[in-house]
Amino acid sequence: MKSIIFLPDAEEEMYEAARYYESKASGLGIDYLSEIERAVASITEYPLTWPKIEGELRRRLVQRVPFGILYYIESEEIVIVAVAHLRRRPGYWKNRISF
Repeated sequence: MKSIIFLPDAEEEMYEAARYYESKASGLGIDYLSEIERAVASITEYPLTWPKIEGELRRRLVQRVPFGILYYIESEEIVIVAVAHLRRRPGYWKNRISF
């Protein structure tokens, strides 16, 4: 099984969203992070399952929240490029990849 690597910007946006959800309702941020964790676990287990959206970049939609995890697969690891809100700033993450 390949290891997961979050780009620093992807990790920061994930935690930023958790803080936002937590500010709206107690426990909601934890629920958000649990959904992200489940999605990342499924990516780790079945990395080729989700569709390519651009070049080698794939997107795994997250249940219960309007987010997608954008990632690509390298020989030894899976690199998470963004934990992107699906209704805000489309394509903002493109400067994080070079293929």
